[in-house]
Amino acid sequence: MLSLASLPPRLIPFQSLSPGFNVSHWFLATSPLLVSQNSFSKLDPSKQLALKAENYPNFEPELLALLFPLHQSLLPTLEFLTTTSLLPAELQLLDIALINLWLFSRSPQAEILKSVLWIGGLCLFVFCQKVLNWEVALARVPSWRFRRPSEPRGYTWGFLERIKRRSGHVQHSFGVGKSAIESSGSESEVESPTLRTGMGLKSLKLEMTPARGRFLYDHKVPASAIEQSKVLDAFQPNGTASEEIHFNPARRHTFSTLDQAFHPPKRSKTTPSGRPKRTLSSKTRSLLNLTAFEALIRRWLYAFYTYVVVAIVILLPIRRYVMDRALGGAEPFGWALSYLFGDIPSFRLWVVKSNYERWIPLSTREGGSSKSACHLGWAEHLRKDTFGEANTRLFICAYCVGVLAVGMAIVFRLSSIAEVDTRRKVFHGMMVAMFLPTTFTDPNFTALALGLVLAIFLVLDLFRASQLPPVSKPLTYFLAPYVDGRDHRGPVIVSHIFLLIGCAIPLWLSLAGIKQIGQDPWEGWDVTLRDVSMVSGVICVGMGDAAASLIGRRFGRRKWLWSGGKSLEGSFAFAAAVTVGLMASRTWLDIGRWPAMGSESWLKTTGKAVVAATTASLTEAVLTGGNDNVIVPLILWLMVRGLGI
Repeated sequence: MLSLASLPPRLIPFQSLSPGFNVSHWFLATSPLLVSQNSFSKLDPSKQLALKAENYPNFEPELLALLFPLHQSLLPTLEFLTTTSLLPAELQLLDIALINLWLFSRSPQAEILKSVLWIGGLCLFVFCQKVLNWEVALARVPSWRFRRPSEPRGYTWGFLERIKRRSGHVQHSFGVGKSAIESSGSESEVESPTLRTGMGLKSLKLEMTPARGRFLYDHKVPASAIEQSKVLDAFQPNGTASEEIHFNPARRHTFSTLDQAFHPPKRSKTTPSGRPKRTLSSKTRSLLNLTAFEALIRRWLYAFYTYVVVAIVILLPIRRYVMDRALGGAEPFGWALSYLFGDIPSFRLWVVKSNYERWIPLSTREGGSSKSACHLGWAEHLRKDTFGEANTRLFICAYCVGVLAVGMAIVFRLSSIAEVDTRRKVFHGMMVAMFLPTTFTDPNFTALALGLVLAIFLVLDLFRASQLPPVSKPLTYFLAPYVDGRDHRGPVIVSHIFLLIGCAIPLWLSLAGIKQIGQDPWEGWDVTLRDVSMVSGVICVGMGDAAASLIGRRFGRRKWLWSGGKSLEGSFAFAAAVTVGLMASRTWLDIGRWPAMGSESWLKTTGKAVVAATTASLTEAVLTGGNDNVIVPLILWLMVRGLGI
């Protein structure tokens, strides 16, 4: 139904008869629902062709019929947020992904992700949209365009006051009366200024000399704009004459006639090069009445309001939803403390002594759990019995922090000697080092971490694109060396976001098809099986894409027949790297003795890995318009899952 709802309007008949909302398109999108509810099969006339949603009893026909207007309403919102950062097809895919997440999320990790994206995103869009627009409008006005503190407010009063101030300034400078100002165009009443050499152009002053009765020219006090070029008498300090100097006087801050003061000539609407001049909107013109300091204070107030709204949204609606739908009524912050520190003896003792057990639920560590863990393999035995599940998560966090520190040190080291593309691939390697060995250890914790990091990335990029102080400038300066042409299309920098999504989507999809287990208070936070498809996104983005880019740029000589610039050498490197990654993941599964889906010979597994890697490589070579960091990992996940590697 969502695929039909995403068809281009040009393909829909009678779309011009209903401008703004296509009823015929809605009818076409609901055709699967109409067929499933009203078709009678000859093979089994007593049973209708039902939708494949037996596990989702809440899918009422009325709800499914509203998917089309939901899809059409969500598209403008996503387009407003991303502008031109995403292609139209990618906007449609993002829309469908969000709706499917809203409909099908059942695991605790998916419920948390849904709450962050749907509840958090909608609340920020409703309560902060205008404030962020005002913030962007203020940030785009250069500081010199704001009103100076000494200037009055308002256009009319400011115009008259400026005329008065400038007229007084000219009278004081020239030492003449009003009649002289009004007749400044006459050469008989005001003598030509004289220029004394040895003073320097920057030190010239405009003053009346009693001896000669002449003016000395100062470039800081402009003369009339209607006067022509004059020949000046240049004098040496000893009074002897020297060579004549020709120059054009600058504009004086007066009007030659009263008619020009109140009826100024119309300004040209084009620049000297012929391009149309930019016109200020009414919103921007109203901002020019502020001083630079007032604009800065207002920007900080807008930022403070946005930060307060984000904190309120996290503490109230998101927290309540996660408590009810993902944690079985447990307090999210107390549950998080138990999830990470619940196996530390001192922490457990502090919780019991302080009587915080209702707020921080603790797990029970029994000796009998080793029997259930031993048959799952030595890795699970170490995780559950030797170290403890919570301590293992702390080890994973410490390991990832260490990888990030080493990776960032390498990036900063290469900033002066390596090109941007090479430095970007260091981040791909960091993703492989972090998630390839740790995903099988605790898949649910990795999925939760990826979801939370994605939410943090989205919020921080919203702050950066909205130019909220004080985080916008540091983020912009940090990300500037690693952006490409795609990131400059719109306000959102999509490279790091899509890199994370490409690694996370295969893991989220794999966990959706595996039964969730776990002991109280972590029910639903463990799985019994592992699968190579869980890390297919990390392998594809971290190894395949990096190898294709590095090899293709340096050694690519033979190009594919179609346009896009992809080389045969880069595609071969992509397939080889993905094959190595899949086999290494399978080896790690066997070494850890985790229960895995499928168990075949090494030769057959290698053949399947080559087929999956080649298919993903061909997809990456053909895909030239969309973002391959998301599409290609999905293709590889389908191949690995379908072939049973």
